[in-house]
Amino acid sequence: MSRVQRYTTSTAGRWAMLVIGMLATASTALLLNGAAFLIPALRDQRGLSLASAGLVVAMPTAGIVLTLFAWGAVVDRVGERRSLIAGSVLTSMAAFCAAPTESTVALAVFLLLGGMAAASVNSATGRVVVGWFPPHRRGLAMGIRQMSLPLGVALSALLIPGIARDHGVGTAMLLPAVASALSALACLVGVFDPPRPSRSAASSADLLANPYRGRRDLWRIHGASVALVVPQYVVWTFALVWLVDQRAWSPEAAGVLITVSQILGAGGRIAAGAVSDRVGSRLGPMRWVAVGVVAVMAALAIADAAGLAVSVVVLVVASVATVSPNGLAFTAVAERAGPFWSGRALGAQNTSQFIAASAVPPVFGALITHTSYAVAFGVSAAIALLAVPTIPREARDRLHQ
Repeated sequence: MSRVQRYTTSTAGRWAMLVIGMLATASTALLLNGAAFLIPALRDQRGLSLASAGLVVAMPTAGIVLTLFAWGAVVDRVGERRSLIAGSVLTSMAAFCAAPTESTVALAVFLLLGGMAAASVNSATGRVVVGWFPPHRRGLAMGIRQMSLPLGVALSALLIPGIARDHGVGTAMLLPAVASALSALACLVGVFDPPRPSRSAASSADLLANPYRGRRDLWRIHGASVALVVPQYVVWTFALVWLVDQRAWSPEAAGVLITVSQILGAGGRIAAGAVSDRVGSRLGPMRWVAVGVVAVMAALAIADAAGLAVSVVVLVVASVATVSPNGLAFTAVAERAGPFWSGRALGAQNTSQFIAASAVPPVFGALITHTSYAVAFGVSAAIALLAVPTIPREARDRLHQ
């Protein structure tokens, strides 16, 4: 047995690939989510209005929406390792190119290109987990992998604003540039494609067939995930301003609470994945969590309308509950789509969620402006309620693979 075979078949090798996948995802989060923390520097140093700065920092998200499905198709065709390396290198190059530019238009273009490249990581790292971890460990492993996003956001919030303020926007862009370069090197050294049957064998086993034809389960998981991402982004987007405006917290104290909530949310993703392994089902726990999201968002609406102090505690619970279904849905989609379609299916899953998430700030911002936070929380609970009957109940949800 070769050294690579010993590495990939060992428990330590699988966990090492999971850690590297987390590094790659967190590195891209420094660009995708960290761009938002450039807004103060763009206003103070480059004289942009809030609207103009917001448009610039939205470019990475626009880029990832444009290419998620395309990168999923690339992963299905050429494999996870090469896609991760190429995507991380291109993300790093875009960030390095953005660093020296003084042109706002050029900065926006490079941020857009960086987002387009960073989309490679989503499908590829998900497939690494599903491919290398056995069914009874995938939920836990995917929950850990899903931690990388909140950790990347927390690292961005910790480092990027200060670097941009003290050393400029260009210097701040070096953080995702270097991180993505390091993750590309780590993927080159420590990530290998999971085994899958040859295309001829897969054709004989009907694994090449389009899983969206003649079946509704994947469509239903996508639909339920879209409904559940709405309360998640309502909480993520408006928690800080709600604490400041409605509960008279200082921005610093509110920021600390949100950071703690992010960490607890990461733990919630791990717990949900571990439970799914334990009970042998992804979508059963997803349905339970969906019911919990409805209940906690409704409770938050009631507590806010009544002006209860406990509403802050409910907000923290909501922060944990609303992010917990993500890993369950992601794993279920990859398992059901199979090794030759999971890249595209995961791309479709993320694309639909990103599109819905991008509508939350303007739509719910207008709703809050014309009504109240309580109404917005209640509406998000009603939208989440749509997910409960949408989540499939088929027997194939059992993890007997």
